[in-house]
Amino acid sequence: MKPKSLKLNAFLNSLRGVLNLIFPLITFPYVSRVLNVSGIGKYNFSNSIVSYFVLIAGLGINTYAVREGAKYRDNKEKLNSFANKIFTINTYSAIVAYVLLFICLFTFTKLHSYFYCILIYSLQILFSVIGVEWLFTIYEDFAYITIRSIIFQLLSIIMLFIFVRHSNDYLKYAAVTVFATVGSNVLNFIRAEKQHHIHLLLNFNWQKHIGPILVLFAANIANLIYVNSDITILGLMKSNYVVGIYSVSSRIYSIIKSVLSAMLLVTVPRLALLYGKDKIDKYKFLLSKLTNILIMITLPSMVGLILLSKQVVLIIAGQHFLRSVVSLRILAIAYIFAILAWILCDCVLIPVKRERYLLYSMTSSAVINVVMNVIMVPFLSENAAALSTVIAEMATFVINYHYSKDLVKEIFNSNNFRKTFIDSLIGCIGIIIICTIVNTCFHSILVTTILSILLSILVYGSILIMCKNIYVLPFVKQVFNKIGK
Repeated sequence: MKPKSLKLNAFLNSLRGVLNLIFPLITFPYVSRVLNVSGIGKYNFSNSIVSYFVLIAGLGINTYAVREGAKYRDNKEKLNSFANKIFTINTYSAIVAYVLLFICLFTFTKLHSYFYCILIYSLQILFSVIGVEWLFTIYEDFAYITIRSIIFQLLSIIMLFIFVRHSNDYLKYAAVTVFATVGSNVLNFIRAEKQHHIHLLLNFNWQKHIGPILVLFAANIANLIYVNSDITILGLMKSNYVVGIYSVSSRIYSIIKSVLSAMLLVTVPRLALLYGKDKIDKYKFLLSKLTNILIMITLPSMVGLILLSKQVVLIIAGQHFLRSVVSLRILAIAYIFAILAWILCDCVLIPVKRERYLLYSMTSSAVINVVMNVIMVPFLSENAAALSTVIAEMATFVINYHYSKDLVKEIFNSNNFRKTFIDSLIGCIGIIIICTIVNTCFHSILVTTILSILLSILVYGSILIMCKNIYVLPFVKQVFNKIGK
């Protein structure tokens, strides 16, 4: 199979990430005003509860399937067999997840008032199984994934404005969100079934797969705990209002983080393929390039969000959510640690089959996050949740680096990495100057935001060119060559 262009895949996945950004940018200002803070709190608390059971259904299957399946993508017969085994395991894990969810719903009285919203969100379990998205990731078929995402998000936006009209329509909003997220998975299954005859198997050697899957599952549980414990603990210890306030900053943080990681996600199958075929030099070269480029993108994004957090909150959520600004600024600090930790996790520890070390990392970070939340939330509310996330992301990066330094030490100690980091810091100084000048000269929220972003991109890029950054100059030359032609 001919390797697909990483640049094209990165663009497509970035486009998908931008669409995921545009969807809430269009819908959230409307929803936050229609549902009010309390309704948003109920919506997000229900989502945080269901996410634990979605994780149980998913086990560590997606990550394991991409890593192992990448080795078979040039052999359709072997990939068909592998895909059916993974699909069967995933189906049984989904049944277990539903059983546990209903036990919790009928056992814990705290959840009774969220019953219907949780049921709606639980549809994600079913659709995630039949979606077999890992199969399309193995083939690096990001064109199909992106087009499908565009269609269903457009349909979801239309449905949102039709059905979500009143303050008690949070159940309808939950249904629209589920449709936007996993509705297209029906199309996935139809396409996958035609190409690979996806079906359940009665007898196969599932023990061969279940070991590494469960290790990845345990790591995913720890990861979800420290990602979702913020909302869960705020919901249990504070009010729906506080959950709603933090949900805005958390949502903005997560959306931008997913856009930043777009290039990382499309590179994972290629890295797994290179390492699986023992092409270590090519693996390290690609990993080094990915790390440097993500540093150049992440640092200015972090600085820009800190400077424009007030404008972003006002544009996306409105005046009622202005309290979210402080927690959003705190969360923005986590970007640099989160992206670096993600590189070491998805691009190093998982491809080289060091799942148990990833489990140590995620568990430690989860414990740190939960403990800090329990201690600080009573005093600092949503700001405590943001601060605990920053510390947890930092801990994840440090531990991941410790267990992967034999492969990445030369990358992080290289002159290229140091120069890229310094170039980016100099560029960030330019962003600070631009945002300060624009905020002084203009008072319109929309004008200051748009001007700050456009001028910051221009100034940051110019500084990288003047610093002769080795990753920017080839791109600039390529652009000018195409313009010249």
